[in-house]
Amino acid sequence: MTNDIVIHTEKLTKRFGDFIATNEITFDVYSGEIFGFLGANGAGKTTAMKMLCGLSRPSSGNATIAGYDIYTGTEKIKKNIGYMSQKFSLYEDLTVMENIEFFGGIYGLTKRILKEKGQSLVETLGMQREAKKLVGDLPLGWKQKLSFSVAILHEPKIVFLDEPTGGVDPITRRQFWDLIYDAADKGITVFVTTHYMDEAEYCNRITMMVDGVIKALDSPTKLKQQFSATTMDEVFFELARGAKRKAD
Repeated sequence: MTNDIVIHTEKLTKRFGDFIATNEITFDVYSGEIFGFLGANGAGKTTAMKMLCGLSRPSSGNATIAGYDIYTGTEKIKKNIGYMSQKFSLYEDLTVMENIEFFGGIYGLTKRILKEKGQSLVETLGMQREAKKLVGDLPLGWKQKLSFSVAILHEPKIVFLDEPTGGVDPITRRQFWDLIYDAADKGITVFVTTHYMDEAEYCNRITMMVDGVIKALDSPTKLKQQFSATTMDEVFFELARGAKRKAD
């Protein structure tokens, strides 16, 4: 992790009619950081990520992603990021290698580089025997690991992961986080949303969202110290309880 800021937001807000999905969120993310965006389902995590990826236009506020303005530099932002949605994002009726070749082509990789990277990817994942299998026939955990690897095939500055470990078993979740660590070691910034509070422990820093508002931002260790907690579940419970008391 370096001191270079690759994501900067200032009072970023998204409204849907009278409903405010994200309310004036402000934070910075540094190059090579694993940055967790935590909260319960419906807290505004996915909405925020879509704005940062250029998939949804903010209602107000400002942001820069990889140095590009969120309003005027959308196409340049897309070339500098990878994205993995919470719903599996590869084509299930294509083989493993066909997916790699297809998305590598979209990312602008040459045939020579794509061949090298594709071979290296399947070897790293231990999927040599599955390379010619349809992705739809793979177990969910393998699909998720392949989807993540394809999202960083073009070596983006930032990869956005939206609930990447939802529905997979604990062992596969741990293996998936090993891939995240490897990406961060290579200088890729990882922005990950999750509702699994134990995964917060794997991040350098986290934000905790409650009802579209950032209620806390710091390292897991410091947040636990701040709230006299032993787990991130306890921290989130205190934040949610505080928000409910304020609403009442």
